[in-house]
Amino acid sequence: MQFFIKPQYFRALNYKIFLFLLIIFAVQTQAQTAPEVESGKFRLHKFEQEIGEETYSITREGDSLLVKSNFKFTDRGSPVPLTATLKTKQNLTPESFEIKGNTARGSTIDTSIQINGNSASIREGKETREANLPAKFFTIAGYAPTVVQQMMMRYLANNKLKGALDTLPNGKVTVEKRGTDQIKIGDKTVALDRYIVSGLIWGRESIWLDKQNNLVALVGVDAEFDHFEAIRDGYESALATFVDKAAADGMASLAELSKKLNPEQKNSMIITNANIIDGTGKETIKNGSIVIENGRITAVGLPSNMKIPKGVKVFDAQGKYVVPGLFDMHAHFEQVEWGPVYLAAGVTTVRDVGNEFEFMTSVRDAIKEGRGLGPRILLAGIIDGDGPQALGVIRANTPEQARAVVNRYYNAGFNQIKIYSSVKPEILKEICAEAHRLGLTVTGHVPRGMNAIQAVEAGMDQINHIQYLPAVLFAKDFKPAPGVSPTVDVNSPEAKYALQFFKDHNTVFDPTLVVMEMFLHPASTPFASFEPGAAKLPQELYAPINNTGVSAERAAQAAENLKLFSNIVGVLHQQGLTIVAGTDQVVPGHSLRRELELYVKAGFTPLEAIQAATIVPARVMKMDKDLGTLEPGKIADLILVDGNPLENISNLRNTKYVVTGGRMFDCPELWQSVGFKP
Repeated sequence: MQFFIKPQYFRALNYKIFLFLLIIFAVQTQAQTAPEVESGKFRLHKFEQEIGEETYSITREGDSLLVKSNFKFTDRGSPVPLTATLKTKQNLTPESFEIKGNTARGSTIDTSIQINGNSASIREGKETREANLPAKFFTIAGYAPTVVQQMMMRYLANNKLKGALDTLPNGKVTVEKRGTDQIKIGDKTVALDRYIVSGLIWGRESIWLDKQNNLVALVGVDAEFDHFEAIRDGYESALATFVDKAAADGMASLAELSKKLNPEQKNSMIITNANIIDGTGKETIKNGSIVIENGRITAVGLPSNMKIPKGVKVFDAQGKYVVPGLFDMHAHFEQVEWGPVYLAAGVTTVRDVGNEFEFMTSVRDAIKEGRGLGPRILLAGIIDGDGPQALGVIRANTPEQARAVVNRYYNAGFNQIKIYSSVKPEILKEICAEAHRLGLTVTGHVPRGMNAIQAVEAGMDQINHIQYLPAVLFAKDFKPAPGVSPTVDVNSPEAKYALQFFKDHNTVFDPTLVVMEMFLHPASTPFASFEPGAAKLPQELYAPINNTGVSAERAAQAAENLKLFSNIVGVLHQQGLTIVAGTDQVVPGHSLRRELELYVKAGFTPLEAIQAATIVPARVMKMDKDLGTLEPGKIADLILVDGNPLENISNLRNTKYVVTGGRMFDCPELWQSVGFKP
């Protein structure tokens, strides 16, 4: 029997097979490539130097959106990798969030959140908990990754939310629109909306969104307070513009805060019933008075021996101790919130030793002109050379560049030059020679390939950080006995030569023992057990600062190193070398008190420790005619403290009022103004 199909049936069958195969192909294609909604890249910067990138993708997963980020930068040779996955509903309400990695060189994060109906399962490290969900919330954990901030901003816009937004695992975020900026990108001008975001980091971030709610730029700080910028790929040419506008916004908020905390701005008063430690070394004046007129001290002593001006405001100190305002000689004023914090801690002058040029000149000038709130700022302009561990964008690799950069800082009114670690030895000599020709001094790190003696021979006047000293105080083949903390033998040939060399060159040291303590303490030891300020931090600062320290395996060796550094500071002091107190940040404000406590442990008297933060830095910076002691004719910078700091240096932690340039501020109000517990 012959099988026969009519032509019309054959055509119909072919069509059905073709249609079936087409459907199968489409299904397979969809299975192989999940539909990508969006992808992008941000270029990551520190002090305006590009240090890495963040790539992200947004795909559909059923009825959900899946956001994946790969965030990584390298900071001075240390990789800082971070990954995050955010899953949301179509309306961007979070369903799950996971983030793991580093938020800075010394800060780690390992957090996951799973939303289950009206509650959330939250894991932070090894600790887990359940939390009830607010009506509106978002899952986010700090400044990074950038794309998660973008999704948060879209969530706010989609849901038309205003006011504070609850965030998981902790905290609240507020967003304020500040205006629209016309940003020039190549030959085009783009309109971008500028916002201030508060609550993700300590203080404020500035971010810019385009009309499609794409995050274009973020200017803030990272988890170790350093300036951080994330710029969407294609917008890098406007980086300096974004930094300038963020600084201007910060200055405006400083001015607003200053008016709120001291609306009268009076700078003439008399402080009575005070115990005055004038900082000169003289005996404490009991029940004394200080007269302040036009921002300067006109009289100090017993009321019976002074002429009291009429009509001047009287402030009763009620037996408090009055001490000169403090210097922090190793500051990095990274954001406007540092201003109130320094003042709250009694710091009326800071030396910023490395920052973004545009930001710091703006902050310095705003405070100097009364448009902002903060201590007097002295600037040391940072210079580095090219290299894998270089910092910032101001570099000098040739003699011509060295001279040009020094002159740029000099013309902008900087007080010093700050050397960073990648400057080449021959370039260091050029920098120092040009700085000295212009009347500037040179401080900073000892560059790689040199030791502290060689750096001073090349022209450095001052050295930051104590870790550079062991190499010149011990023999090259010295090996400490296991379990024994080495101490400096001042009679050894190496130590005798080095100490005399530094005396002959009048070398100044700011040891920053608090930084050593932060990095070398056991991670299992709560930071607040030796630094009470760590318990008073805003939520955004608590984890990055308290998640520091060394592992149990390294704890014994780290403790020996810390003892050695303390011993070296004691030896420098005993030998009559100049030491000025500085912190390199650590716990904002509080760490200067801790630095002075560590000096007392190293052998200083309480008065000598106070002088390391008052008259000694004033002399070093050639400002002792105006600052450093409480004497007639000097600027009225002083603090009022409960308890005698000459009996217990830790009483400086009880600073209740600070006077800067004759203006008095309540310290608890200053702390609270930036989210600290007083």
